[in-house]
Amino acid sequence: MSNSKITLSDDLSICRILNGMWQVSGGHGQINQESAILEMLEYHKDGFTTWDLADIYGPAESYIGEFRKRLSPKELSNSQALTKFVPNPGPMTKSIVEYHIDQSLHKMNTDSLDLVQFHWWDYNNASYLDALNHLSKLQDAGKIKHLGLTNFDTQRIKIMIEKGFKLVSNQVQYSILDQRPEKLMAPFCQKHGMSLLTYGTLLGGFLSEKYLNSPDPHRADLITSSLQKYYNMIDAWGGWRLFQELLHVLSQIAKKHDSSIANVSAKFILDKPTVAGVIIGARLGISEHRQDNYKVFDLQLDSQDHTMISSVTGKSNDLFDIIGDCGDEYR
Repeated sequence: MSNSKITLSDDLSICRILNGMWQVSGGHGQINQESAILEMLEYHKDGFTTWDLADIYGPAESYIGEFRKRLSPKELSNSQALTKFVPNPGPMTKSIVEYHIDQSLHKMNTDSLDLVQFHWWDYNNASYLDALNHLSKLQDAGKIKHLGLTNFDTQRIKIMIEKGFKLVSNQVQYSILDQRPEKLMAPFCQKHGMSLLTYGTLLGGFLSEKYLNSPDPHRADLITSSLQKYYNMIDAWGGWRLFQELLHVLSQIAKKHDSSIANVSAKFILDKPTVAGVIIGARLGISEHRQDNYKVFDLQLDSQDHTMISSVTGKSNDLFDIIGDCGDEYR
């Protein structure tokens, strides 16, 4: 798979399509642990070696721990698991932070976490700086290799950088529909040598042939948490009719390149400055799209493709005006 790997930091290379594990946390269908682990081994064998998870994604960290036990030492050295620390806002003492990180280490069956992507729900509580301070000390102690963020806005990251915290990445929503990172986040990250890891890039599956020419779905049709979340995003962006217009254009582009709507949507974001990888949800043991995802790495979108896409997105509402900067939808 050419172009499939990227260096996130000096000693951390990742696959540019990350396997997202939000899907095991509930709300995406019943997942059986054993079939999930077997499926994870297949992902790894196929070169999709990077996992994105969190301490709040149900059994995700334990799945990684079990998966790691079944890899040979050589395979293990070529597997990356990027977790998140998502505490409830409150006082962040050294012992609280260390307790949570130790839990992740234990569940994930490792003595050092590749990347901890820190998320904080409430900016009115400035204890997130205390948490970062303790995380940095745990990094110095070797329990964490790299520190990143999830859904922080540019204003807050600027404060962190000014305080001297070394951050390699921020994980944000970024898709053909949601190009908010381009306003403030991407230029800031470019200037400070940070990468973006992006989710929602396929809108939970809406950016696919399955929804081309389909009627506006009823709420009852939105059977996963992802579909519910991203249907609201489509609504805010410009509604179902404009979305159909976009799918038609993406379908034309996909046919031209012998690929799929999902491929075009993923590559559109992978080509953006500072984007290191896109996270594609893995519904382990339920459905998989590895063969299709392979094609993303060799797809080359041209200027005509970009013009066609912007002819539709130019008609949409500006989500930055409606929602605000990256992560503001959670606050």
